[in-house]
Amino acid sequence: MDDNQNKGQERPNSLINESSPYLLQHAYNPVEWYGWSKDALARSKKEDKPIFLSIGYSSCHWCHVMAHESFEDNDIAKIMNENYVNIKVDREERPDIDDIYQRACQMYTGNGGWPLSVFLTPDQRPFYIGTYFPKESRHGLPGFGTILLRLADGYKNRRNEVNSSSQEFITALRESSTDIVSDNESELEKTILNEAAVTLLQLADNLYGGFGNAPKFPNASNLLFLLRAFDYSGITKYRDFVLFTADKMDSGGIHDHVGGGFARYSTDQRWLVPHFEKMLYDNALLSVLYSEIYAITLNPNYLNVLQKILRYVQREMTSNDGAFYSSQDADSEGEEGKYYLWSYKELEKSIDREVFEIFANRFGVTQGGNFEGKNILNKQSSLQKLSERYSKTEEWITDKIESSLEELYQIRLNRIKPGTDRKILTSWNGLMISGFISGYKVTGNLSYLETAQKAVRFIENNLRNRGDRLNRVFNKVSKISGYLDDYAFYIEALINLFSVESKSYYLQRAIEYTNSMIEHFWDDETNDFFFTPDDNEKLIVRTKNHYDLAIPSGNSVATSNLIKLYYYTQNEDFLAKADQMIRRMSRPASGNPFGFGQLLSAIYLRLKTPLEISIIKHGTHSDLGSYLNRKFLPNAITAIVNKSELSELEAYPYFKEKSISNNEKEFAFVCKNFSCSLPINTINELEKNIS
Repeated sequence: MDDNQNKGQERPNSLINESSPYLLQHAYNPVEWYGWSKDALARSKKEDKPIFLSIGYSSCHWCHVMAHESFEDNDIAKIMNENYVNIKVDREERPDIDDIYQRACQMYTGNGGWPLSVFLTPDQRPFYIGTYFPKESRHGLPGFGTILLRLADGYKNRRNEVNSSSQEFITALRESSTDIVSDNESELEKTILNEAAVTLLQLADNLYGGFGNAPKFPNASNLLFLLRAFDYSGITKYRDFVLFTADKMDSGGIHDHVGGGFARYSTDQRWLVPHFEKMLYDNALLSVLYSEIYAITLNPNYLNVLQKILRYVQREMTSNDGAFYSSQDADSEGEEGKYYLWSYKELEKSIDREVFEIFANRFGVTQGGNFEGKNILNKQSSLQKLSERYSKTEEWITDKIESSLEELYQIRLNRIKPGTDRKILTSWNGLMISGFISGYKVTGNLSYLETAQKAVRFIENNLRNRGDRLNRVFNKVSKISGYLDDYAFYIEALINLFSVESKSYYLQRAIEYTNSMIEHFWDDETNDFFFTPDDNEKLIVRTKNHYDLAIPSGNSVATSNLIKLYYYTQNEDFLAKADQMIRRMSRPASGNPFGFGQLLSAIYLRLKTPLEISIIKHGTHSDLGSYLNRKFLPNAITAIVNKSELSELEAYPYFKEKSISNNEKEFAFVCKNFSCSLPINTINELEKNIS
C-alpha cells in the first residue's frame, strides 16, 4: 500500500510526521492518531482518558481491512476521538511494545496476531484486548463501535472493575515476562539432539511436509536443526523429511514460481493457497535452507529455488544503497493475491503455443482455476513424466518453462504492484546477509557476496550508533535503539561474512557488538539476554524471548554466535555465557523442540566439537576455499584469508602459527580439539582431513 493513500481527510493527523510506511498509511484517517510518544502518553494522563493502542504492519492484510472498515469511518472515528487517546504502532519498528501486548493477548484470548487492538489505562496497563474487530457485530465477534462505547463507559463509571482487570494483566505479564519455563540450569545430555529430533518428527505432516495442518508456516529453524540432527547421528529420516518438506514447499503456491521468493504462510495444509504477503525474514531463512540442502544433495532443483529467492530479493527488495526492504503486501488494488493470480486465457495468450500444454500440465493450470476462478501456479507434474508424455528431454522442458516464467514475470510487472514496505530493519537485514552468504558459498556467484558486503556497509554507515551500538530501523532517519535481535542477527551476519572473506574488520566489529550486547542486555541473575537494552524506554515490563518460531530468537542466535566467537578469540567469557544459556534452555528445548529449533542447532554446535578450517590464499581466487564453501559442514568454524592480510589477524588465537613464509601456493589447516593438521595443499588432502 502506498504512503498516504487514504486521503479522505484534507488535514492529516500527527502520523504525517512519522517515517514508518505503516503509520503514514493512517495519516489521513479521521482518527486523531498519535505515534507512541511521551506527548500521547502525557495527554492520556492529563485528560484521564484510556488509550486505544493499535499495532500492525504495512503488509498486514487484516490490518488494512480493519482500517478500511473502522479507522476510515467518520462515525467510528468520532467515538474514538471523543473517548480515547489513539496510538498507532508499527510492530516492526517497536517489537518491544508489540511483544508485551501480544503476551497479554495470548493470555486473555488464547491467541494473538495483527492487527492487535489493546485498551490501556493511562499508565499503559491493558484492561481489554483482542485482534481484528469488525465494524459491525458478525460471526460471534462484537462490533468495534459497540466495544468502544462499552469500554469508554466502563472506564468512566466502573473504574474499579477496569483497575482490577488491568492489575490481573500486569501480574500475569510480570510472571510471563520470560517465555522460558525452566528456572534452573541443567547439565547438557548428549542424547538431547536425537530425542528432540524424534519428538519433532512426531509433529510432522508426512503427507504434505512441514508441521501441523493449516495455516502452515515454513518453520525454517526446525528444518535446519533436523539437518544438523542428521549430521550428528547419521539417521537419514531426519534429512529425508527436510528434503520432502522442501520439495512440497517448492511445488506449492506459497512459492512464487514466476517472480521467486516465498509468501509468509499457506492458508491450507498442502501449501497451495498462500497468504500472499512476502516477508524478508522468511526468504532469508529459506535461502539458507535451500543452500544447505543443495550442498547435501547437489540436486539442481534446489539450486534453482535458491537462485530465484536471491534474484527476487535483488530485483524487488533491495534499495539503491544496498540494504533490504522489509516486506511486500498481500493486497493490490484492494484484493488479496490479485497480483499473483492468472486466468487460463491470459496464460494461453502469453505462453508460446508449443509450450503451453506442457506448462499447464506442469503447474496445474485449468480453465476453472484453483482459487476463485483463477490459477495459483503450483507444480503438479514432474519433469520426468512430462518428458515421457511429450517426448522431449527434461533439459528442453526446463529451458522452455523457465523462459515462459520469465515472460510472465515481465507481463506481471505491468500490473499494479502490491506495496513494498521500504523500511530497513537491522535484524532482518542481518538474516538476509547470511542468506546471500549461504548462496555465495554453494554457487561461487560473486554478486551474492558483493550484495552481502554492500548491505553490511549500509548498516555500518547508517545504523551504527555511538561506536559499538546499533539502531533498529532506517527509514529516511535512524532513531530507535536496537533490540537483542538486531545485535544477534547482525553479529551472525558479520561472522558468516568473515568465514568466507576473512577481513579483520568483520571479526572486529562482531566482537565489539557482542561486548556491547553483553553490557546492555545480559541478565546476571538468570544468565540470558533481555530483549531490550538497559537504557531503553522503560515500559511496564522488560521481556525476554527464547522461542524460535517464524524468526529465531535473539537468545538462540546469540548462543551460536558466542560459541563461534570463542573459537576465533579463545575468550572464555563468550563460551561460559553460551554454556549458561544452553544449560538454562536445554530442558525446555528437549520437551518442546518445535519452539527451539535454532537453540537446538546451537546445542549441536556445542556437542559436535567444531572443526576449525583455515585457508590461506593468494589473490582473490581459492580452489581450496571454493571446495570448502560447497561442503555441508554445519560444525565448521572457517576462515579464508589472503596471506597479505594474515598479519592483521594474528592477534586472535585462531590464526596463531598459521603462516608459512615464502610459500607461493595456497594452503589450509584443519584443527580439532586443539590439534592441527600439517599444511594442506590439495583438495584431496583437505577432503581427507575433513572426513
